[in-house]
Amino acid sequence: MTASAGKKRRVLILVENLPSPFDRRVWQEATTLHANGYEVSIICPTGKGYESRYEEIEGIHIYRYKLPLEAEGAKGYAIEYSLALFHTFRLAWKVLFQRGFDIIHACNPPDLLFLIGGFFKLTMGKKFLFDHHDINPELYEAKFGRRDFFYKLMVLFERWSFNTSDVSIATNESYKKIAIERGGMDPDKVYVVRSGPKLDRLKVLPPVAALKKGRRFLVGYVGVMGAQEGIDLLLESARYLIQDLGRTDVQFGLVGGGTSLDQMKQLAEKMGIADYVTFTGRVPDQQLLEMLNTADVCVNPDVANDMNDKSTMNKIMEYMALGKPIVQFDLVEGKYSAQQASLYAAKNDPVDMAKKIVELLDDPERRARMGEYGRNRVINELEWEYEAPKLLAAYERLYSANAPLPNVFQKKES
Repeated sequence: MTASAGKKRRVLILVENLPSPFDRRVWQEATTLHANGYEVSIICPTGKGYESRYEEIEGIHIYRYKLPLEAEGAKGYAIEYSLALFHTFRLAWKVLFQRGFDIIHACNPPDLLFLIGGFFKLTMGKKFLFDHHDINPELYEAKFGRRDFFYKLMVLFERWSFNTSDVSIATNESYKKIAIERGGMDPDKVYVVRSGPKLDRLKVLPPVAALKKGRRFLVGYVGVMGAQEGIDLLLESARYLIQDLGRTDVQFGLVGGGTSLDQMKQLAEKMGIADYVTFTGRVPDQQLLEMLNTADVCVNPDVANDMNDKSTMNKIMEYMALGKPIVQFDLVEGKYSAQQASLYAAKNDPVDMAKKIVELLDDPERRARMGEYGRNRVINELEWEYEAPKLLAAYERLYSANAPLPNVFQKKES
């Protein structure tokens, strides 16, 4: 059932951490809703290449606001989130008067958007859907290493987000469990919608030899350059591989931006491996695809902690969609996604990660076999086309008790 089956419903999506359409999950949700008869508006921050305060792309109306800083530290995040909340609330009124909306779809972080969703729900009867992207209490602990007053505050905000929502969306079963057990959600109102890749974007392309900088192999990474992403562990793996194992035939290509990018460049210099590591920063899709298609092995060095253990990383499924074998640390959701497409290093052990990388580089047949397994898993099980019906069912559930229940999809997965 789609919105076009009856009155055309209007959706306002709120997202704070990335601009649209750069945020792939949000954009896939927005375009899927639009294709199924919903009118969709998005409020998000500006970003590199996405500076326009308003534009319409593929029928989606995007309203952006500018944040003056990229937060670091607890005080920085408090300022960022306060400004984001102010601008989002301001623009929500603008959308209400210009286009109108019936549903607010809030994507965290932060877990403060329930204040806006709750306001419009209580005062105007709007529906509120909470799209649970990050487990913020665990994210806080990963960033600051403590469970203090602010950690407890994060747990409270999370619970209020779930309590305010009519329906919630989880990115995996671990997040669904948190929604039910810690958030108090009715299990019949929590839909698992995984961040499946779209193969029309993740195209298999010929390798670009120049990216290997004259070396035989390329190890690829795509993602954020932040504290919990473990880039320092990846660089330590590279240092061990190059200096201790003497593998000077390997180049590392790291794609992505973030608060730790300059710090990681300096660390590579300090380790004496800067010539073997290419940092691209944030780049357009074409350059990202060239790097990943050229890579012989792709890596995910996410630090083994409570947050990463429970989180599904988009990069894993992007690697798989391109048929690339993977090395990552042994994490629950990473293992669920990749299965036999990956080798699993001991948690937070850069030496073991280096050894696993070399193991794959020296075994082309195994690389090919693992890459094929991963791509087939995406094509047959994990691609976005398998997740879109779950998103639409969650939306139908906002208005009808007869909508497909989450357990219908769980039975199909098992």
